Order: sequence, then C-alpha cells, then structure tokens
Amino acid sequence: MLLPKRVEQFAMNTILIGLISDTHNLLRPEARLALSGVDRIIHAGDICNPEVLEQLGQIAPVIAVRGNNDIGAWADTLNKVETLDIDGVKIRVVHDLHEFDPRSEAAGMQVVVSGHSHKPSIKKERGVLFVNPGSAGPRRFKLPISLGFLEIRDGTATARLQTLEVD
Repeated sequence: MLLPKRVEQFAMNTILIGLISDTHNLLRPEARLALSGVDRIIHAGDICNPEVLEQLGQIAPVIAVRGNNDIGAWADTLNKVETLDIDGVKIRVVHDLHEFDPRSEAAGMQVVVSGHSHKPSIKKERGVLFVNPGSAGPRRFKLPISLGFLEIRDGTATARLQTLEVD
C-alpha cells in the first residue's frame, strides 16, 4: 500500500536516535528490542565492555563517550565528549554532567545527552534539552531500568524515556 506523498515526506524528515547509558557490561534483550528500528544510537558512557558497542552496532550506527568505568585500551579510543550535528540539531554527549559547564559547553547546542546518575530525566533549561536515558544495565538501588529516544524532525528535537520491563 502506498502512503500519501505528504506522509512519505514526513517520514523521510524524521530521524530516530536511541539513547542508552550505564549498561555496565550488560546489554539486555529488552534494550535490544526497544532500540530495534532506530536510525542511530548514542551511548552516554559506562559501557564497560567493547562487546556492548559491537552488539549495539548490529542495530544501528553507534556514537559513544567514555564513562568513569570505561577503562582499558578499547576505552582509550572513546572521547569523553562528543559533539554531533544531526539534521541541523547540535547535540553534545557527555557521561557526567558534573564534569560539564552548561553555561559554556551547552552554548549553541539544542540537546545535551548524559548518563552517570542512572536517573532517567528530561528537562529543558535556557532552550537546551537535557536528556539522561537512565541505566539500561544492572539495577541500581530502586531506580528503573530505562533508555530513551531522541526524535529529530525538520531541525527540531523531542525526547522521550522508556522504562524496560525486566526481572
């Protein structure tokens, strides 16, 4: 069945990015399923094992930053900060927001993606969308197991979080 031309154009102008962080050696099947169909994946650090990135790379191209638990030769290839421009939306990726000066480092950015706290959150400050997808790895305290999505449509970014049903 053919879609009306207007709908085809709308779909072509949308990029869906999976956001994941703090996997700590564990890429859950629920996370793989949730990320299936995304155009790209951003991992905001504490990967702890290069195989996690390889598995994510089987789903979509991956951009990752080094977290405080990412050590070894494989992790030395990762930057602590990445700056991306995806369809005109400038995105800064950093593991720990406490090592980030939002006044200067978020300047000119539309989105900042971080991890580290294991607490999923979305907030907008001074026109910048801050997204922490939470932790998709081992459960920490009573925090949810989660990841997020960034949708870029016609140069505008929106985010949503998804709790994964595990255990």
